[in-house]
Amino acid sequence: MQNLVNTLASLAKRITNRLSRATRLEMVGMLAIGALIIVSLFDIDMRVTRKPLLNTFLGSTTGSRISSVGAVSSAAASNPASQASDPAADAALASQVLPEGGVALPVRWGDLGQQLVSTGVIDLQKFEALYSSRGGMTDEMKALLTNTSGEPMKITNENSQYLLNLLWALGLGNKNDVLDKGEMSDPQYGGADRFASTGGWTLARGNPMDHYSKHALVKLTKVQQELVDRVSQGIFRPCCGNSTHFPDCNHGMAMLGLLELMASQGVSEQDMYRAALAVNAFWFPDTYVNIAKFVNQNGQDWRSVNPAQLLGAQFSSSSGYQQIRAQVQPATVPSGGGGCGV
Repeated sequence: MQNLVNTLASLAKRITNRLSRATRLEMVGMLAIGALIIVSLFDIDMRVTRKPLLNTFLGSTTGSRISSVGAVSSAAASNPASQASDPAADAALASQVLPEGGVALPVRWGDLGQQLVSTGVIDLQKFEALYSSRGGMTDEMKALLTNTSGEPMKITNENSQYLLNLLWALGLGNKNDVLDKGEMSDPQYGGADRFASTGGWTLARGNPMDHYSKHALVKLTKVQQELVDRVSQGIFRPCCGNSTHFPDCNHGMAMLGLLELMASQGVSEQDMYRAALAVNAFWFPDTYVNIAKFVNQNGQDWRSVNPAQLLGAQFSSSSGYQQIRAQVQPATVPSGGGGCGV
């Protein structure tokens, strides 16, 4: 053993002496020989990935991963049509996203319909004429305008567009800081009267801007207002790229009205997101069935994903949804939902 140690020590000394006299070219050659010996003796696996700083500049693509919902295969992303649609599975998924019996909302409408009519945010004659051309109003619809209701509101396939108009009127007419101090009143956009959510409301008595953030229909405490501000910034809609905090279309203004109503009645932040997701799904049915299909396709149950995540820009904005839409075979369910007008 001692002889082996002495031999190795002598060899190391000779190598050291030789290296000290080696030229640069000889050094490179010896390193190359050493590398070849190592490669021949060992399996080496080298991986190159971006560090977070590079992702900051180059971004990450939806095609590789959508937030905490599972990874997307490159084959599915490049050729969504390769995944054949299953009508039965699509119908079952649609029944989860859009329950046949509707979804109960954690709010009571009270006499808000009467207040909207009395203040002129809704011109009753115009409203009735609109729905007369669509087959007339049901008793439930009439009651929301003329009676006081202590029952929880419910959104269904049948009444979703009607509730959209009622909540639109509420969001437009109710006095709120989101309208007075938010993006709608930012001079860079040219004035609040320039948007579809204001100029498009043709069912008011007089000019719709005469009612813009004018009526104390739903009063909020400071804490409740902060809740509305916070939640509204996290809820997007697939008809455009803006959050509810910038309610420039009817869906945004209606969602703002719903958030104000929920906050005023003590609904928790989590339940506000849950209700908002249900409402958005009925307003954009085929969109959210496809989002649910994407989620399930990537290994998660649609019902288990945080509603706040699904309502964020990555899923629910127009650009976010288009990326998702490109990665799934569209569900074979009837398209629906109204446009951005009455």
